[in-house]
Amino acid sequence: MSIKSIFWDFDGVILDSMHIRDVGFIRILSAFPHNAIDELIRYHRENGGLSRYHKIRYFFEQILGEPISEEEVNRYADAFSNIMREMLVDPANLIQDANLFIAKHYKDYEFHIVSGSDQNELRFLCSKLNLSQYFKSINGSPTVKNKLVAELLGEVPYSIDEICLIGDSQNDFDAASLNGISFWGYNNPSLKEKGYNYIESFSELKHI
Repeated sequence: MSIKSIFWDFDGVILDSMHIRDVGFIRILSAFPHNAIDELIRYHRENGGLSRYHKIRYFFEQILGEPISEEEVNRYADAFSNIMREMLVDPANLIQDANLFIAKHYKDYEFHIVSGSDQNELRFLCSKLNLSQYFKSINGSPTVKNKLVAELLGEVPYSIDEICLIGDSQNDFDAASLNGISFWGYNNPSLKEKGYNYIESFSELKHI
């Protein structure tokens, strides 16, 4: 059965944002030791699909060994989002290979975004970057990705074998696998090495 709906990850697939999100974490945590921030940046890069809420909590509880309240997590996350809204609206950060495919085929498939990025920020960026028109829905954190996928599966009018998720992280694969939909890796060769379906370039893609 052919694919009719594609769930898209955002960071690293549609927008090249990892380096800018590095800057965001460095700025909001500038009062803390550099070695601790460096450890968080490594964790951030290795876990691209996880939300900032998770990563902020990880920084305090696992790296610093300190408790942090939900209110404090949200305060840091809001500061992070303000930085992202300023820095990520540059169209130069769009990944052209994927965006050309999206603009060409958004009427051929039903597209949705499922991202670890903050949902309000995500919708703001998609509006500013003129992407909203291509997607039936734009979904983000603080809801975790596997739950976002599960909730969306209850809304789209297709069976699970007609839906796939395109992402650049192990977390994306896990969200797809847990929900029984197919997964295609992109922009992360380690996913290809693991034997997952892999898109080298959307310009060379024959079918999904």
